[in-house]
Formats: sequence, structure tokens, C-alpha cells
Amino acid sequence: MVRIKRELLLFALLFLFLSIAMHFGAWVDHPMAHIASLEKSPLGLWHPLFITALVYLVLLIIRFLFSFMKKLIS
Repeated sequence: MVRIKRELLLFALLFLFLSIAMHFGAWVDHPMAHIASLEKSPLGLWHPLFITALVYLVLLIIRFLFSFMKKLIS
């Protein structure tokens, strides 16, 4: 259960980091309008979650490979 909470926290922090990093100007200038315009986005309403999930999976694969290599070495 602790691991699931940790992974959900990592996903949420990654979501916040990516959304702010990709659209910093919009978040600073007009955050509510930016959130409201998600419906009209060319990438779709759910694109922030899809992008976060993709980055999370890449990080998960990298973490898995590092732990696998660590086990092979020791």
C-alpha cells in the first residue's frame, strides 16, 4: 500500500511539474482561462494525463532497468 501511495504521489508531482513546465506563461498570466481552454485543445481534453502517463512509463522502464542491472552486478 505504501508503494502505491508513493507511485501515485510521483505521478501527481510529475503531472504538476510537466503542466507548469510546458505552459508556464499561461499558468502565470491566465490560469483559469488556460484550464477552461483544455476542451478546445487540438490535442484533446485529456492530453495532460496522456503525456504524464507516457513520461511516467518511460521513467518506470528506466527505474526497472537500473534495478535489474543492479541485481545482475551484485
